[in-house]
Amino acid sequence: MSNYSIGIDLGGTKILTAIVDKTNGEVISYIKKKTKKDKGVEKIIKKIINSINEVLETSNKQIDEIDTIGIGAAGQVDRDNGIIINAPNIDCRELNIKEILEKEFNKPVLLGNDVEIATIGEMYFGAGKEEKDFVCIFVGTGIGSGIVQNGKLRYGTTGTAGEIGHIIVDVGGRPCGCGGCGCLEAYASRLAIEKRIIGALKKGRKSDIENYLVEDKPIKTSMIRKSLENNDELVTQIINEASEYLASGLASVINFYNPSLIILGGGLMDAVDYFYRHSIEIAKIKSLPTPAVNIRFAKAQLGDFSGVIGAALLQNYRE
Repeated sequence: MSNYSIGIDLGGTKILTAIVDKTNGEVISYIKKKTKKDKGVEKIIKKIINSINEVLETSNKQIDEIDTIGIGAAGQVDRDNGIIINAPNIDCRELNIKEILEKEFNKPVLLGNDVEIATIGEMYFGAGKEEKDFVCIFVGTGIGSGIVQNGKLRYGTTGTAGEIGHIIVDVGGRPCGCGGCGCLEAYASRLAIEKRIIGALKKGRKSDIENYLVEDKPIKTSMIRKSLENNDELVTQIINEASEYLASGLASVINFYNPSLIILGGGLMDAVDYFYRHSIEIAKIKSLPTPAVNIRFAKAQLGDFSGVIGAALLQNYRE
């Protein structure tokens, strides 16, 4: 058995593909490709295959040196059969990615969802390495979580456990991408924060963030961080609002599940320390006293690589 596997993190805005040393979690080589404009199955498959070939070339490794190919997709997946059931951000439905990639590369292919693989990465080589019971929450375009109990991921009856982004924090509130209303994701995700900032600017509010905006380009996390550092009133107000909602979601997890540790990851958590710390402070206040005293928080340690490392370890984990 080889020490190396290929891990792929397939999201709504990017495909990150890496060769990972499974003995220590080291990323040997990686390729990042944007997917935001690549809607449709054929374009996505082509990009995944090209990414695998490129990462092999840049690492000077042959496919024969690779043990498995693991992939995590942002959406619902059939883990047993390797099928992406529904990944709306990349317009993929009922895609048998396992069959396609095994035919192309003649290697075993394993599939999970994006937060599942990130949680596995953190469990083996990140902030959850010494932990048996914790919840890993990632705040990105959406909000998702992985639940680890006794060293094992909890999938739930239908394999969809951990959808914290769709707990209701405001009955009859903002519409969410899932079709519901009032979901946490509609208030505290990176996309929700971006929408709030853009909406306020359109209404005539002034903000330091306007100095960094590029026409027809999304608001970057770095822009939000710089505006907070400059004590911008609008961005601070919107981040505080998002923190309140995220803290409500965190408090619900603390009260209901009573984990010993919550790991927080995602671009905003990595880059905007104020958002991380403010959300934690409020969550502890909103939680019941006993679990609030005992709960610990940590930032995800593997950054952008948590997903590809976890994907590369899928076979090890499921064994």
